[in-house]
Order: sequence, then structure tokens, then C-alpha cells
Amino acid sequence: MIKLSSALLFLVLSATTALAQETADTVAPEAAGSAPPAFPGLSDEARAALDAKMAGTPVAAERWMVAAANPLAVEAGARALAAGGSAADAMVAVQAVLGLVEPQSSGLGGGAFLVWYDAATGSVTTLDGRETAPLAATPRLFQTAEGEPLGFFDAVVGGLSVGTPGTPMLMEEAHRRWGRTNWGGLFADAIDLAEDGFSVSPRLADLVAGDAERLGRFPETAAYFLPGGVPVAAGDRLVNAAYADTLHQIAARGSAAFYTGPIAEDIVAAVRSAPGNPGVLSTLDLGLYRVVEREAVCVPYRAHDVCGMGPPSSGALTVGQILGMLDRYDLAALGPASAEAWRLIGDASRLAFADRGRYMADSDFVPVPVEGLVAPDYLDARAALLAGDDALPEVAPGAPEFDHALLWADDESLELPSTSHISIVDGDGNALSMTTTIENGFGSRLFVRGFLLNNELTDFSFRTHSGGVPIANRVEPGKRPRSSMSPTIVLRDGDPALVIGSPGGSRIIGYVAQAIIAHLDWGMDVQAAVSMPHLVNRFGTYDLEAGTAAEELAPPLEALGYEVNVRDLTSGLHAISLGDGLLGGADPRREGIALGR
Repeated sequence: MIKLSSALLFLVLSATTALAQETADTVAPEAAGSAPPAFPGLSDEARAALDAKMAGTPVAAERWMVAAANPLAVEAGARALAAGGSAADAMVAVQAVLGLVEPQSSGLGGGAFLVWYDAATGSVTTLDGRETAPLAATPRLFQTAEGEPLGFFDAVVGGLSVGTPGTPMLMEEAHRRWGRTNWGGLFADAIDLAEDGFSVSPRLADLVAGDAERLGRFPETAAYFLPGGVPVAAGDRLVNAAYADTLHQIAARGSAAFYTGPIAEDIVAAVRSAPGNPGVLSTLDLGLYRVVEREAVCVPYRAHDVCGMGPPSSGALTVGQILGMLDRYDLAALGPASAEAWRLIGDASRLAFADRGRYMADSDFVPVPVEGLVAPDYLDARAALLAGDDALPEVAPGAPEFDHALLWADDESLELPSTSHISIVDGDGNALSMTTTIENGFGSRLFVRGFLLNNELTDFSFRTHSGGVPIANRVEPGKRPRSSMSPTIVLRDGDPALVIGSPGGSRIIGYVAQAIIAHLDWGMDVQAAVSMPHLVNRFGTYDLEAGTAAEELAPPLEALGYEVNVRDLTSGLHAISLGDGLLGGADPRREGIALGR
């Protein structure tokens, strides 16, 4: 009874918070008389899905489902699925629209990681569409003449931070492997919206206004987001003919239209001529880019297998380490309102992040002890460190079993929240989890051919060494920067039980791990799991989500020895659970929905 009552308390407070946040996001502009509804023209089904999210109720379906960060994108994916398309087909349609209506988070100028469950074979495949460092990049790319790290936004804004985009080729590769419908037709919704115009959402308008100074540095960017020098407002109709033209070319010629020819030349010109901060990307970098299939990382948890993307993503390893340590403790008995549960979760996360900072990087360039980091004996030893009664006074990387010398310094990279996540299950039972990004909100702020270019290279460590010891995640030509993106498919007895992921910088790992715990340990449905208040600990300080029930845990967590920081925590979790039918949940902190049939 203790578990049930504490879980219910937390859920009630979570639902109240979610409703308040969503109402503030979508109703306030209209109530003020300054803008029409955020998403005019939505289907009745999509409107009902928005209402369900606001009420804290998961969306139910029998055959297929898609959950993503914008209703217009979700409807495009739903149309692909309703026409008999696969989850890969729907992803292409969703991503094409997201790049238009949510340009600050992802798009053609960025990269992505994709996890695929194949119903016919029961196998899990992961595809790496992460951006790469240009061949002309040097280890001191983000250092001053004196060898000191640049300020973060000094490095971000302009061409220096732009890596070779991977998203267009990832879309094509997924469609080549698993698509069933015509490639070109999957761009129709995005092309129509770009040519006819779409209504600027409150979230996009707020973010443009908040970043107006940086967006205004480059004429092409300013002309689109700040027409006449004024930030676009919620409800404005925004037309993007250049994006429509780019999509027309990709629809007709595939990703080759992006990686070679005039589009590639324009991307390189924008990067190399960026005023004040030019970069070194070349047409050769674009021409050489390839998507890489990598082995999935799967870790057992509560009679499930939690599967995701291995290096250069740190997501599956770090989420897997957190859950692997916690598998030795009874979180279900403690419940979500227990400070003791959050002590275990918080310190498991700190231990995992210590390993992440020391060992995880692009495994094509540095040896990464993947198997050792999630080996049962190693996780047992790390879990034993959690057996005390209060917060660990300090944490340090462990020494996982490895067949190479382990001499790495701790990473110092800064990964700020942005990004987007797509979860899809199709009518044949295939499942897709894809996290997609241009890194920081609005990326490099360079706008080319109707889309923004990433600032992904700032996910590398700005330093190459620390104390004379090399840092694994340092910049190297052709290397992919370490990421926290954690697209995840949870299996039970070999079948998918949960498809989930989130944006949020390095806090992605905590958001995803917490939602999995909420669903598997505390019995929350997917909408409740993605809506519940966030508590995230990466490096010692416990971040508690402002304005939620999480704040009530501040005193007991402080008593356990934690420093506590109450702040906004803007995840964007999108999840689908599978069992007796499908249930979908969309994060109330964003504008997305789950939609199925």
C-alpha cells in the first residue's frame, strides 16, 4: 500500500503540472488575443490526441502508432502508416516536416541515431547518422592562439562548429532497408507545408524571440526568422520556398542531391564564409559521408532487455549502466516519492557519468570498453557502492575489464539541450526509435537552402589533453563527437515492450532512465511516465524540476548530502508501450502528440 499511495500522489501532482504547462504553452497566446490556435487545420484525431495529453491520458491504438514533437509531423507519419507504409517510411515523412516546423531542434543540416526492431527476424539494428568532423579539423579547432578553450557560444555561432550532416543519408538508408512506399511521395506533406506556409507555434516563436541576437547575425537567417527585424510570432504564417525546393530535389534524386552538387556547394560556402567565425567543411567531406551500422548495446533490467545506440553515443551505455546498477535494488517497494529511491537513482547516474566522461567516444577512433562497462561483475561492483545511507561524497570512474591500455583524462565537453525524438510502431510490428538533432537550439545559426546547419562539433571536448593525458572525446578529422542521444527499444522475451527517447542535452540519459523506471518499476503508463516531474543528477548536484512535486523532495535530498538546484527541465520524451495493443505518450513540456489506429 505504501508503494501504491506514494505513486498515486506523485502521479496526481505530475498530471496537474503537465496540464498547467500545456495550457500555458498553447492557450495563453490565443487568450491574449495575439495569435490564432497553434495548429490550425489539424484532424479531429490529432485534436483528440492533444486533449488526451493535456488530460494525462495515453492514446490507445491496435495496429500502428507514431509519437513525435509536433502534431503536423505526427500527422504526416500517420498518413504514411495508414497507407501501408513501414515505420521507416513514416520516419522519413515525420523528419521532413519536423525540419520545417521545428527547425531549432533537428533537420537536414543535422544528424541522428536510429534503433530498429525487425518483427520478421526479431533482430535489433542501430544506424549511426551522427555528423563527422571535417578532414581539415585540427585538435585545436576550439582553442585560442594561446591554447585555451574558446567560450561556448564563441565556438557555436558560425561555421567553425558545423560538422558533416548525416540526417538526409540516414533517412535514405532506413528507407532503403525497411521502406515499402515510394521515396518521393514521403516528402509531399513537408513540401506542401513549406510552399503553402505553416502556422508558427508558440514554442518556436518564444525560442526565436529568446535567440534573436544570434539569429540576427547572418542575413539569410535573419530574413527568415526575423523578417523586417522582428521575430516571427505565434500564429504567423511562415513560407519556406527554399526548403520546398531542397525537398523536391531529394525526393527526385535521393540524398545524392544533398551531398553533391549545388546544395553541397552552398552549404560549404555558408560555412567557409561565415562572418567572424568561418569553418573548414569541404565538399569532399560531404561526398565522403557514410551512415554506419553499429552493434546494439543491450542491458538486462527487470526481466527486460534495454537496447540502444553504442558509441559514439554514450546513451545506451550510460542508461544501461544506471539501470544495471539499480537492478540490484527494489525501487518498486520504495516508490517514486521516496528520497531513498532518488538517492539510489542519483548516485547510480553519477557513477555512470564518471565512466562516460572517462571512456566514451567514437569507437572508430579510440578503443571503448563497451563490454566491460556493462559486464554483470563490473555493474555488481559499482552497485555495491550504493549500499550506504546517504549521498556518495565523491565518485570516480571505475576500471572495467578491457583489452587495451586505459589511459584517458576526463572529458570537459558541454552539451546543451535541444534535439527531438521520434517513436514509431507500424502495422507489422516493426519498431523505430530515432533521436535527431542539430545540437544547440538553432544549431550554428547558419541558414542554407531553407534549413539550419548544426553546431555538432562543439560536442567534442575543447581541450585535447588534461594533465598531459589525452581526452578520448577530443577533435580529430573524420571523427564523430560523443553524444547523449538515447533512442531506446525495451524488449521482453524478444518482443518490443517500450519504444522511447528524448531530447535534452546530457540530461537525455536521466530523462530516459527515469521514464523506464517509472514504467517498469512503478507501473506508470507511458503518458504518466513521460509527464512525471524530473529529478536528474549527473555530476553531484541534483536538478529538480521547478513548479512540480519534485520540489518537495529538496529537503530530504539535502539531508542526504546533496546540493539541490530547482530549475526548468525541458525534456521531450515520446514513448509507445506494446502489450494488449499500443499506448502512446507525448511529453507535455513540448508540443507533440501520439497518434495511432
